[in-house]
Amino acid sequence: MSEILAYEFMRRALVVVLLAGGLSSLVGFFVVSQRLAFAGHGVAHSAYGGLAVGLLLGTSSFWTGTLFAVAVALLIGWITRRGRLAEDTTIGILHAAAMALGTAILSRVPGYVDLFSLLFGNVLAAQAAEVRALALVGGGVALFVILRFHDLMSVAFSEELARIDGRSVEVLSYGLLVAVALVVMVSVRAVGVVLASALLVIPTAAARQVASGYRQVLGLSLVVSLVSGVGGLILSFLWDLPSGASIVLVATFLFGLSLAARHWRERRRRGLALAPFPGR
Repeated sequence: MSEILAYEFMRRALVVVLLAGGLSSLVGFFVVSQRLAFAGHGVAHSAYGGLAVGLLLGTSSFWTGTLFAVAVALLIGWITRRGRLAEDTTIGILHAAAMALGTAILSRVPGYVDLFSLLFGNVLAAQAAEVRALALVGGGVALFVILRFHDLMSVAFSEELARIDGRSVEVLSYGLLVAVALVVMVSVRAVGVVLASALLVIPTAAARQVASGYRQVLGLSLVVSLVSGVGGLILSFLWDLPSGASIVLVATFLFGLSLAARHWRERRRRGLALAPFPGR
């Protein structure tokens, strides 16, 4: 590990994966609880259009991608809450439109475009300015979730009860969608547009297999996220693998272990329940 950290680009990459992992586990808890996984998937793919705009204009693709992702997230919430279209239909349309727009724009970008890194991430290429921008956005998201944690928990449990309790359900719902969009953009540098939503879902899904209570779920999902990020980064460095794919593969492996642990625990409980009492 000390050999890996001797390189400055690896230190920057480590900061990015730790940021992405911590934020993904925090926001992913609410994404899984409120069944927003497809929304995260749609926003991640929609960011492709914004990234393409940045490349065409020669500006920071991170900020254009962020603006695009936030706009799409708010549009998903607005159309769905107005009852005009079902959420999955809305996401499907916006996702397809943004991907088509991004592809059309990239065809007009002069010079070489590293499409593979855009779609699947290249955290090893993160620059110092990017890391600072990611930290700024990540700090804002973490502050929002921490300050409104109990409100978000109330909405996740029951929107009706949250309204009766006097909470601003619409504001909180839109705020969560914006947080999802921002976390997706932090994750895009690590794992790319295609795999960004995986970091929102897999760690929390793994934690829910073996943890009981939201505190345990949050804590274990954080561990899964960080181990996936650091483990995937080490694998990509040692074996010359794509960083995004390595991180998601480690997360998927840990999810498989959590499923196996849950299966073993349930079988053990059934075995204890069927075991005869001593002396019979």
